[in-house]
Amino acid sequence: MKIDCLVIDDEKLARDLLLEFLEPYPEIEVIAECSKGQEAVEKIDKLKPKLIFLDVQMPGMNGFDVLEAITHKPYVIFTTAYDQYAIQAFDKNAVDYVLKPLDEERFKLAIKRATDRISAEKSNVEDILMNLQTNKKEDEQYSSHLFVQKSEKLLNLDVNDIVHLEASGDYTVLTTKNDQYLSSSGIGKLEEKLDPNKFIRIHRSTIINLSYLKEIEKHFNGGLIVKMENGKSFPVSRTYAKQIRKKVV
Repeated sequence: MKIDCLVIDDEKLARDLLLEFLEPYPEIEVIAECSKGQEAVEKIDKLKPKLIFLDVQMPGMNGFDVLEAITHKPYVIFTTAYDQYAIQAFDKNAVDYVLKPLDEERFKLAIKRATDRISAEKSNVEDILMNLQTNKKEDEQYSSHLFVQKSEKLLNLDVNDIVHLEASGDYTVLTTKNDQYLSSSGIGKLEEKLDPNKFIRIHRSTIINLSYLKEIEKHFNGGLIVKMENGKSFPVSRTYAKQIRKKVV
């Protein structure tokens, strides 16, 4: 996947640093640099880059003026010394908002967010889900990613990051090490998409990722309790007890 990119900043040193930080990413090709807002508008609409790095405060047109003026709509990572514009930036659907002086680790996170968004680019939720099914490789039986909701955003979640899944009515709550997400699919539907060698159902309302299983404890009534690395414990229903014993032997 090749990503055409524009670097827009009125300071040459800032542009040079961005170029330096982008060197480890051969998939991102800088096709132009701009030092002024009007120049940026012209090049964005002419060259139609997939991604732009955009400063906020520039002579003449600021970064938000640029976004208002362009016809082509690229993905945007703001790079600025001013934190007070962050909310306005995300209102413009910015991929990320990185403060100067640029930190390389923080920059890597911004790049990951951008490439993830670009990879998952679709016109709407239905198109995304349909594409995920129809374009799946013939030898790929199970999903490597699931589309989940967080606030008003739809995110492409790596299934390896999921610690456990819990049914919640017609929805499913997916828990990772650091966050929780919501899927509009029921837990049974999600189970069909997950590799049974990695994910195992232990209850009609619970699926766990075996990679994050810490221990299994026998309950006083002969039942089993699984304990996950994140401290969460779940009972194993009798229906699934035999299955989990096979998996952990």
